[in-house]
Amino acid sequence: MRSAVVVGAGVGGLAVAGALARSGWQVTLVEGADRIRPEPTAVVLWPNGVRALRALGLGAGLDAIATPLASSGVRRPDGHQLVRPRPVAADRSPVVVHQEDLHDALIAGLGDGVELRTGVTLRSIRAESGARPSVGDGRYTYEADLVVAADGIDSVARAQLAPEAAVVSCGSAAWRAVIPWYRAPQLPADLPPTGEILGAGYRFIYVSLGERGSSGASSRGGIYWVATAAGAPRPESPEIQLSLLRRWYTGWPAPIADLLDATDPADLVQQEIRELRPLPRTYGFPTGPGGAVLLGDAAHAMPPHLGQGACLAFEDAATLAALLRESRLPDAVVAYDRIRRPRVAATVRQTRRMSAVLQARGRLALRARDAVLGALTPRLLGSAGTTADQWRPPS
Repeated sequence: MRSAVVVGAGVGGLAVAGALARSGWQVTLVEGADRIRPEPTAVVLWPNGVRALRALGLGAGLDAIATPLASSGVRRPDGHQLVRPRPVAADRSPVVVHQEDLHDALIAGLGDGVELRTGVTLRSIRAESGARPSVGDGRYTYEADLVVAADGIDSVARAQLAPEAAVVSCGSAAWRAVIPWYRAPQLPADLPPTGEILGAGYRFIYVSLGERGSSGASSRGGIYWVATAAGAPRPESPEIQLSLLRRWYTGWPAPIADLLDATDPADLVQQEIRELRPLPRTYGFPTGPGGAVLLGDAAHAMPPHLGQGACLAFEDAATLAALLRESRLPDAVVAYDRIRRPRVAATVRQTRRMSAVLQARGRLALRARDAVLGALTPRLLGSAGTTADQWRPPS
């Protein structure tokens, strides 16, 4: 029986661990935290992410927890419509999923074939030619035919395998929250259940997760929102951060004030927006009899402006699982790198172009942004949508 060690129990690590176990692999999943604890927020999955989860055998579970999103366009804080809503075919519509629901589905997909070890702080990885790869935490060494490094943007494995890739700040921070259904305000009847408002260095997005227990929606219900602002993360307490957000977004269109008022400080998750620049030169490291690969944010962390972080992680997992079913292990590691690198590079380029548009600041920059946004954004989103929609798992 072939064996694998998966490092990191985020969505990418859980997805690939379950896929390998269902294919007959002996899988050890190691996680640095004492227990698997997803953020109490939500994630938007585009068609490529949905398709990847279906390829991994998780489609039925996703259908039970996902809420489809309709296009809402983009407004300025003064209410002016910068980008009109665009009709999207049902099979190309993104969906929103509560992170806790998604983790429950991924953990259920592990079955009994995965040995989970928590509290394992990775300190070293070995991927030398002619030897089986392994990882260690200073006390134990976990050796296997394959090591999958899915340990996030601050990956210890990537730092040793691909030291050329550096983590850099994008110069902005994000705050996210899910307002539970019993505290969520009623959205005005004239507003869509999804909205995006874009200001000078500030952005606010809200998405309805539906009513609790409604068909095709999160069992938790509520409203998910994301606010981004230029500058470093705030060192203050969540209570003060929430007060700052209410001040920064004063006068912005409904329902922003109501959403911030309904948010409890305990709901708030702050995150510095960072990326890998440059990206690793390779994602696959064959060692002769086996190999190691980078997956998810460990391989290609990027700004969230096109919502492709989790989607690409699921693509990675589906691609690797498909290749391992059809190829010898060293060949699959080489093919994984050959297939994933150009795909990731194209998505990162599109994300950075969109970042330049969304992060415009200053009077002249904002005038230029507003003048071209209506024409440029559909083109960028259309290109990104095509990139997302055209992905298929390798046959």
